[in-house]
Amino acid sequence: MASSINPNNIDTAYPVAGQDNDSQGFRDNFTNIKTSFTYAKAEIEDLQSKAILKSALSGSSLSNDFAGAEVAAMRVTDLRETKTAKGTVSGTVTVDIEEGGYQTVTTAGNISLAFSNWPSSGQFSRVRLSVTVANVSHTVTLPVAVSVGVDGITGISSNVITFPEVGTYDFEFSTDDNGSTITVLDLNRGKENVRYNSEDLADAAAASLDVTASYFATSAGETATLAAGVEGQLKVFAMNADAGDMVITVTNCGWKTSGSGTITFDTIGQGCTLMYLNSKWMCIGNNGATFA
Repeated sequence: MASSINPNNIDTAYPVAGQDNDSQGFRDNFTNIKTSFTYAKAEIEDLQSKAILKSALSGSSLSNDFAGAEVAAMRVTDLRETKTAKGTVSGTVTVDIEEGGYQTVTTAGNISLAFSNWPSSGQFSRVRLSVTVANVSHTVTLPVAVSVGVDGITGISSNVITFPEVGTYDFEFSTDDNGSTITVLDLNRGKENVRYNSEDLADAAAASLDVTASYFATSAGETATLAAGVEGQLKVFAMNADAGDMVITVTNCGWKTSGSGTITFDTIGQGCTLMYLNSKWMCIGNNGATFA
């Protein structure tokens, strides 16, 4: 902005030394000085209320709130975001966008996420949420507005996420319509990361959804479980040693009209391949296993 202060209306040659001077000249200079001081006061206060500062001005607190103002052609080095820890909780967890772009929570039981203070429609915003799952029985329920990208979330069914093991799982949520439609990204376990690796499936264990194949060598009769997958996900089971049957209980099985089903392996070399299609595990290949 252009300053209204005018230093040129002060007569610096007045008064003239060695002669009588008209008092009007004094009055004119004082008036112009007062006017400039008035402008200076208003402009300084305007800067105090609007300027971005490195630290608080004397007698005030620091508030660099842009209030949604546009910042263009900005080059940033060493950009940092505020971390907000929600603590160890259960029940409803409200992710307030104004609390920062990185927030954390640890489950003390099942939690349900809610969001607040998304920006107005037409503005894009995102938040990263790090969830530390303290117990595999704990679930995370997403609000109905989280409707884009849900098919890329491992272990989700009807917007409820189950986890195969304790640990920390990171998700990113974003919107450009004030939270009416929210997109979610699974930053740790996205379906785009095809994993051609395997695990030795133990008795009474949950088959990992983060590996393609699970094999097992039974020492007696054993059991295991398979949770809901994500659309298009593959899962392979194989028995490589047989000292007892392996019975795997499968959530959302495709060989029954609804609910869970079982796959029984009773001979070395038996195996099957499943694919998660239309929210069900469908058998697309079988070598001797029994489905029930």
